[in-house]
Amino acid sequence: MTERPGAPAWASSDPERPADPVVPGAMNLRDVGGLRAGSAATRYRVLFRSGNLARLDEQGTRALADLRLRRIIDLRADDEVQREPSRIAGLDVVTQRVPLFLGSVESFFRDDLSLDEMYRQLVDDSAEGVVAVVRGILADQPVLVHCTVGKDRTGVTIALTLAAAGVDADAVIGDYARTEGLLPPRRNRRIVEVLRSMHPDAVHLEDLATRSPAPVMRALLDDVARRYGSADGYLRAHGLADDEIAELRRVLVQRES
Repeated sequence: MTERPGAPAWASSDPERPADPVVPGAMNLRDVGGLRAGSAATRYRVLFRSGNLARLDEQGTRALADLRLRRIIDLRADDEVQREPSRIAGLDVVTQRVPLFLGSVESFFRDDLSLDEMYRQLVDDSAEGVVAVVRGILADQPVLVHCTVGKDRTGVTIALTLAAAGVDADAVIGDYARTEGLLPPRRNRRIVEVLRSMHPDAVHLEDLATRSPAPVMRALLDDVARRYGSADGYLRAHGLADDEIAELRRVLVQRES
């Protein structure tokens, strides 16, 4: 591949189909461009999603800088950030903290919630945070949204954002479901082993730690539609204005000319 002058190192030679960025040390990082939205599609190089940025080495930090991010939105709780701080020193980027879970991450494993239950709780209890993330996306682009793994908090928030922007439900669900295949098997085995030693009888442990099943996201979007009419109805019900919804669609979706 021949790089275009001035283009980020990860960019494809085809400007319409850039490759996913490769950022050493960043798990589950990807561009949500190219998702079908009726006759249009989401823009590339606008919205990225990932797991935490605590394991970036010098090469990873340089690769992240190549994305030319203007904002990073961190959905983790204070204890997670303190335990695994992001390695982004030197990047000229706005960092926005929006802790989404009202309880601790550990509590979900202790209470043995299903993914359906956890996502319903996030939608119900963290709506103010979800709206804050959407406003962060509107404030600056390119923008990266991340949590610890990039699966649940990031998955739900990005799904609601994309759905509100008019992305087709199947494309939203497919983007969410991709995560399961992007989590390293070695990481999954290690995490499950540690969690199983702490919660030997938990039924939903492996789902919570490693899986992103498409039916779970479909059920969530259906539930949001049943209760609020649509994902944008959910955001409006919690304070997002009509002009902000319109701007979200303009920012994220490239209309056909």
